[in-house]
Amino acid sequence: MTLLLADGTPSVVTQMFGSGLIGVREGLEAGIVVMVLIAFAVKSDRRDALKWIWAGVIAALAMTIGTFLIIQFGTSTISSLTAELIAGLASLVAVAIVTSMLLWMRTAAAHLSGDLKSGLGSALEVGGLAIFGLAFLAVGREGFETALLMVGYAESVSGGVWPLVGLLAGIAVAALLTFLLYRGAISINFNKFFTYTGLFLIVVAAGILSYGIHALQVYGWLPGLHQAAYDISSWYDPSSWYGVLLSGIFNFSANPSWLQVIAWIAYIAIVTPVFLLRGRTQQKEASNGTPAPQITPPRPGDRHAADAGRV
Repeated sequence: MTLLLADGTPSVVTQMFGSGLIGVREGLEAGIVVMVLIAFAVKSDRRDALKWIWAGVIAALAMTIGTFLIIQFGTSTISSLTAELIAGLASLVAVAIVTSMLLWMRTAAAHLSGDLKSGLGSALEVGGLAIFGLAFLAVGREGFETALLMVGYAESVSGGVWPLVGLLAGIAVAALLTFLLYRGAISINFNKFFTYTGLFLIVVAAGILSYGIHALQVYGWLPGLHQAAYDISSWYDPSSWYGVLLSGIFNFSANPSWLQVIAWIAYIAIVTPVFLLRGRTQQKEASNGTPAPQITPPRPGDRHAADAGRV
């Protein structure tokens, strides 16, 4: 199987591999949100709310795809230098949002289910549009993060539409896993899963940060474009299987600038300990026996049930 195309860009399989992993990770996060909402609606004997939940999920997915396509292909009508500027800025924004969401999920996971149930309990009393809005915002938050992350990834591998195909394939796998979880067919250690995939995304985000800095150096906003920190291009083969995977997924370069290397190291050195520390703090709180919020599902026709279920 060829890993490199004739023009030097990664093959279709390689372009889709990294985005597929991102799709599985981010899709499973969103899937858990949907699973909580559906389970609470069913338990509350409000199956009529399911159509609004699914409408919100579909709208959020459409927003994710639309955001990616607009940013990714909206640069095709402008000059290559301006496209570098947009790609660089989009990469930096993506890294900022992904980092904040990773750290937020690390601490919010323990009470996320309770928050969603409380919000849906209130929305059930308001009506269909409120349920739609809750589902859209809950899933759309993950979707917007994923869209920006994918813009940076797709730019770095010059993959056009194929990274999006890989993303959708990953989301499809995540949807299947979520369904099997809901049906009780499989069980996943979510703490380990989100820890390992979170560390993976940190490395991916560091590579996107490095790519964004390079793009801004090309545009002229940042200095040091031709000041290489090292150059291993004499023996490093970018067309090899390891070269394609490293560059396609982690944005590894054989001759990066000093600014790129410093930014990559600084990002890993700062974000990784904070990410792990927040996870340990959450586990410590759980081991201390902090009680989870208890929420009573609202009954049909009970206008005050949602209020009664709040902690």
